[in-house]
Amino acid sequence: MIYQNTKILSPEKLEDKICVVVGTRPGIIKMSPIIRELSKRNVPFFILHTGQHYSYEMDRKFFEDLGLPDAKHHLPPCREGSFHGEQTAYMLAGIESVLLKERPRLVLVCGDANTNLAGALAARKLHIEVGHVESGLRSHDWRMPEEHNRVIIDHISEYLFAPTRQAKENLIKDNVKGKIYVTGNTVVDALCENIEIAKRKSDLLDQLELNPKNYILLTFHREENVDIPETLAMIIKGLELISKEIHLPIIFPIHPRTKKRIDGFGLTSRLKQIINLKIINPVGYLDFLILLNGAALVLTDSGGIQEESCILRVPCVTLRVSTERPETVTVGANILCGINPEDILKAAQQSLIKKREWPNPFGDGLASKRIINAITDQPVDEWSQKIG
Repeated sequence: MIYQNTKILSPEKLEDKICVVVGTRPGIIKMSPIIRELSKRNVPFFILHTGQHYSYEMDRKFFEDLGLPDAKHHLPPCREGSFHGEQTAYMLAGIESVLLKERPRLVLVCGDANTNLAGALAARKLHIEVGHVESGLRSHDWRMPEEHNRVIIDHISEYLFAPTRQAKENLIKDNVKGKIYVTGNTVVDALCENIEIAKRKSDLLDQLELNPKNYILLTFHREENVDIPETLAMIIKGLELISKEIHLPIIFPIHPRTKKRIDGFGLTSRLKQIINLKIINPVGYLDFLILLNGAALVLTDSGGIQEESCILRVPCVTLRVSTERPETVTVGANILCGINPEDILKAAQQSLIKKREWPNPFGDGLASKRIINAITDQPVDEWSQKIG
């Protein structure tokens, strides 16, 4: 039921079910333990896929690897190359249409992609409650569109599921209105559930003729790194230095966005001339876990991979000057090196001799249980974070 003038859903007409919004690789992974927990407890829910990631490798393959049920609603793929506002508006309209039809009492979003902002805004406009999984992250870098998204979502959510104590402190400083829970990060739940499955099922290292702890894994895709030719060229220069000085294979599952920019800026031939660099297509989640778990070092600009490498005790070099996962730096798992080629090489050299003894700052594998307890009005035993 929609009020004629206010265009909101009548609270008494909402149904006792949960809408789980996904649309990107990290979101699918981090929502997977929540989806499994909802199914296990027979809590009514449905999955809404926004269509933000449109390729098989970046989307459908993750559902298959994780054994997740199909999305009940799958919006048409977003137009490739659309601006942030256009993409968010497109998804917002589609999500709103689904919510008007389904009328759930709560919408769960995870992270800081445009998918999650669109889901949270659509719910808020209809007076449906919002739960933000992985809330409270802050890079304090206002150049990043993800920073805009995560701050906005936190301020319009009723349930704020902070992965760490630091994230909770960020939320308190921001004076959010919702209820804050320190749950740990569901990425730990996902890794605990899937790493052993990956070891049994994946033979990717054999296919690539790689020995564990004897290669470097590379991923980067963020617009501040790939959308500016000069920046992209500096990162490639850093890879050239690493290839010359370190002499380890560099495995590069190339993101569609990154490939498009490298080709468009005329940098393809230069990249292919790097002797130890092996470019491969994006891989599924289980194969990627095996690649990451076996790496001597990971170079990345991904927030999620900073977490995953920290948990798996793989040294990480982040091609950024700021991070919304400062805990990885605090415990010694991660070095922020920016994009200066010499700094990239130095950070890589330092990381390769680092002892892998840091503690896991992201949880105990029970985050999804705490989140479902919170949204079903059961007691929540918050995670007691211990670092060091």
